[in-house]
Amino acid sequence: MVRTPLTPWERQRGEQFGALLRQARGDRSMVEVAAAAGLSAETLRKIETGRAPTPAFFTVAALATVLEVSMDELAVACAHDADQEEPALSA
Repeated sequence: MVRTPLTPWERQRGEQFGALLRQARGDRSMVEVAAAAGLSAETLRKIETGRAPTPAFFTVAALATVLEVSMDELAVACAHDADQEEPALSA
């Protein structure tokens, strides 16, 4: 299966999503948060840096739970504004 390349907007959304997670993580270590969410630290690192801009739903749900961020907040922060070619979140 060949994956369709991501658009610049999708890449930017991934970077901004990662920044939101980094901010929510605060002073907690990446290893601690990843373990609590059932992920490897490398997976969390890739998500936070935007190198994995489209994480699976259950990965996002696990991180939201551990970081005490609502899925609604994440969805709004990363929603596509039809008038813009960038995510709604301004990091």
